[in-house]
Amino acid sequence: MTMFKTSLRSFFAHKGRMALSAVAVMLSVAFVSGTLVFTDTMGATFDKLFAATAADVTVSPKGADDEAPQTGRPESLPASDLARVRRADGVKNAEGVVTSPGVTVVDRDNKNVGAASGAPTLAGNWTSNDRSSMDITSGHPPRGPTEIMVDADTADKHGLRLGEKLRTITAAGENVAKISGIATFRVTNPGAALVYFDTATAQRELLGTQGRFTHIAVSAQDGFTHGLLKKNVGAALGDSPYKLATQKEAADDGRKQMGSLLDVMKYAMLGFAGIALLVGIFLIVNTFSMLVAQRTREIGLMRAIGSSRKQVNRSVLTEASMLGVLGSVLGVGAGVGLAVGLMRLMGVLGMKLDTSELTVAWTTPVIGLVLGIAVTVLAAWLPARRAGKVSPMAALRDAGTPADTRAGAVRGVIGALLTAGGGACLYAAAQAGEAGPGSMYLGGGVLLSLLGFVAVGPMLAGFFVRALSLVITRPFGSVGRLSERNALRNPRRTGATGAALMIGLALVASLSVVGSSMVASATDQLDKSVGADFIIEAEGPQPITPAVREKLKKSPDLETVTSYKRVEATLTSPGGKRESKELAATDPSYRTALHRETASGDLGAAYGKNAMSVGDRYAKKNGVTVGDTLTVAFEHGETARLKVAAITKDDTPVDNGAMYINVATAKRYLPADRLPLDSMMLGTAKDGQEKEAYASLKKTLEPYPVYKVRDQADYKQTLQDQIGQLLNMVYGLLGLAIVVAVLGVVNTLALSVVERTREIGLMRAIGLSRRQMRRMIRLESVVIALFGALLGLGLGMAWGAAAQRLLALQGLNVLEIPWTTIGAVFVGSALVGLIAALVPAFRAGRMNVLNAIATD
Repeated sequence: MTMFKTSLRSFFAHKGRMALSAVAVMLSVAFVSGTLVFTDTMGATFDKLFAATAADVTVSPKGADDEAPQTGRPESLPASDLARVRRADGVKNAEGVVTSPGVTVVDRDNKNVGAASGAPTLAGNWTSNDRSSMDITSGHPPRGPTEIMVDADTADKHGLRLGEKLRTITAAGENVAKISGIATFRVTNPGAALVYFDTATAQRELLGTQGRFTHIAVSAQDGFTHGLLKKNVGAALGDSPYKLATQKEAADDGRKQMGSLLDVMKYAMLGFAGIALLVGIFLIVNTFSMLVAQRTREIGLMRAIGSSRKQVNRSVLTEASMLGVLGSVLGVGAGVGLAVGLMRLMGVLGMKLDTSELTVAWTTPVIGLVLGIAVTVLAAWLPARRAGKVSPMAALRDAGTPADTRAGAVRGVIGALLTAGGGACLYAAAQAGEAGPGSMYLGGGVLLSLLGFVAVGPMLAGFFVRALSLVITRPFGSVGRLSERNALRNPRRTGATGAALMIGLALVASLSVVGSSMVASATDQLDKSVGADFIIEAEGPQPITPAVREKLKKSPDLETVTSYKRVEATLTSPGGKRESKELAATDPSYRTALHRETASGDLGAAYGKNAMSVGDRYAKKNGVTVGDTLTVAFEHGETARLKVAAITKDDTPVDNGAMYINVATAKRYLPADRLPLDSMMLGTAKDGQEKEAYASLKKTLEPYPVYKVRDQADYKQTLQDQIGQLLNMVYGLLGLAIVVAVLGVVNTLALSVVERTREIGLMRAIGLSRRQMRRMIRLESVVIALFGALLGLGLGMAWGAAAQRLLALQGLNVLEIPWTTIGAVFVGSALVGLIAALVPAFRAGRMNVLNAIATD
C-alpha cells in the first residue's frame, strides 16, 4: 500500500511530463474506438434498412444479385409464377416487384442525380412492400409512363421539386417523366438514390418486356411463421429454379454482403491505428526511461531504506497503468467524437448516416481500455526493469543511470542480424517468379528490416547525427556543436525518438514508390500498347446502352469503333480441369486498338470462327498449346468447342490475362437477350481528325453524364488522379502515426530540458543568451527529426523497390522513385523538428538562472 501511495504521488508530481504520453495513448485508443463505433453504426444502419425493406418471404431467380447486369436487364421471372405464389397456403398478399440498379437518371441540365458516394441508383415499381418502409410526404405515386417518384434524400440533395422532369436511361431506352411524388424512409437510407415508376412502365423501361418481375414479395397471414410460409410457397412453385428467403434470411444476406465491405474498411483503419500504437510505444518507452534516469537518486534512496527490486519495478508499472487508464478513458470518449466526425464526413461524400443511430457496443470501451493499458504497461516494462536494477549506492550519485554497454552490444548484434535477414527477404521478394511466395518474402522483409532498424537505431545515431550536423548545426558555431553533442549524449534515446518518426515515413516512402511506379508502368504500357485514340466507358458498373453504342458507331469522324464485352463462361481444358473465366468478346479491330504481344500463334486467327486466345499463365497452368480445343460453356447460353489460335503474353497491366473471342462467336452461342452490352468501346479517329473527333464524341455523350470519353492523355491523368486520391487517403491515415511521433520528439525534448535544468542554468550563467539557448534546442530537434527521416525514407524506398519488382509480374515493370515527394517529406521533417521544439525551447529560454543552478 505504501508503494502504491508512492507511485500515486510520483505520478501526480510528474503529471506534466506524462501529459504527452497520455495524449499519444488517447489518440491511438481514439482511432481504434472511433473505427469500431463508426463501422458498428454503419452496420446497424444497414441492418435496420434491410430488415425494414425485406418482405416476409422473397422469391427471386437463382443467380440474381444487386449489381448492374452486363446485359443491362436484371434476371426476371414470369407473371404466371406470381399467380402460383398467391395460391399458396398462408399467403396474405403477393406482389410482383421490378427493380434494377443498372440505370442512370438525369435532370433537365443533364446532371446525374444518382448518389455521389458510389452507391447505386435503384429504379423500380412502387409496391405495398415499399409502403411499409416509406411514407409519401409530397405528391402521389406514379400513375403512368409520364410520372416518376423519388426518395426525399435524393430530392433534397439535388434540389428536386414536384413537377420537374427527369430522364431515365436504361438498356431498353430512355424515358422522360415528371416528378409526381416524394417518399421518405422511416429508417436511414445510407446513400442509394431511388426512383419509382408504375408497374407497367417499370417492366417496359427496366426489363424491356411486359409480364415479368425481378422478384415476388410475399406477406404472411396471421398465424403463419415466415419459415412455414417459405415452405408453402416453395411447394406451390414446385421445381422452379428460384431462390426463396425469409425476411431474416434476406436481411442476413444483405448484411453479409455489406459486412464484407465494412470489414475491409474496419481492418484497414485498425491497421493504421496499430501503426500509431506502435509509434506510441516508443514515446512511452522514452518517457519512462528518462523519468527513471531523472529519479535515479530517488530510487536509490528507496532501495536504501528497504524497498526491494520487485517493489520498485511494481511502482513504475503502477504509474504506467495509471497513465494507460487515463489515456484510454479519454481515448474512448474521443473515439466516439471521431466516429461522429467520420459520419459527418461521409455525409459530405454522399453517404447519409444519422448520428441519432450512433452504436456503441459494450465491447468497444472494453477493447479500448484493455488495449491502451496493455500497450502502456508493455512499453514501460523495460524502463521498470531498469529501475529495479538501481542499487542503493545510486543515492550517492548524480541523476542518470549508467549505460549498460553489454546490453547495447547484444542489441546491436541482434539488430544487425535482423536487418540482414530483412534485406535477404526483400531481395528474395524482388527475385521471386511467383506472386504468392514473393508476397510472403516481402512481408517478412518489411517486418525484419523494421525491427532491425529499430534495434540498430542507437548505433546508427552517432554516424547520421554527425553527418547531418556538418550541414545543419556546425554553421551555427558553438551553439550548433552543443546541440550536436546533446543529440549524441544518449544514443538510445535519440534512436528511439528517431525510430518513432521512421515508421510512419517509411510507409509513406514505400507507398509513394509503389504508387509512382504503378502510374509510370501503366503510362508506359499505354504508350506501347494502346493504338486507339479514345476510350469510352461508364463511371460505374453500368454497361454502354445500345442507343449510346449506335450513336458512337455513327460518329462521322471515327475510322473504327471497337466493342468490348465481358462474357462469363466455364472452360474445360484438354486435361479435364474446369475453371470459371471471363472472356473478352471484341471486334477484330481490337487487335489494332490494343496491341497485345503473343507468345505463340496468331491473334488474328483467334477472331476466326470457333476460335479464341488464352493468356500464357492460363496456358502454362493447364498445359494448353496452340491448336488445342477448349470446351466453353457460356453462362445462360450453349456449350462450344473453341480452338486455341493464339497465346498472349500476360506481362502487361493492360488487359492482363484476357482471353479473346470474336463478338460474332458470342452471338452464335448466346441468346440475343443474354448477350452482354459493351462494358467499354475504343475509337480510332480518321487521319488528321483527332481534335474534331474528340469534340464530336464529347458533344455526343453530353446528354449521358455517366459515360466518359478520354483520349490517352485523359486516361493517364485519370489513372494518376485515382492512385493519387488513394495515396492521399492513406497518407491522411498515416498522419496519426506521424502526429504521435511528433509528440514523441516534443516529449523527449521537454524531458531532456528538465533533465538538463542545472546544466542549462550554468550555461546561461556563463553567457549563453536566451536566443542561443532556444536555437540550441531547435537545432537538436531538427537533427533528431532528420535522422528519423533518413532512416524512414531509406527503408521505405527499399520496401517500395522490392514491392515494385513483385508487381512487375503483373506487368508493372517500371520503377519510379518520386524524388519530389521524397524531398518534400525530408524538408517537411525539418519543419516538424522546428515545430516540435517550440515549447521546450521556449521553456529552456525562460528558466530562472539561479533556480536552475540550485536544482538538484
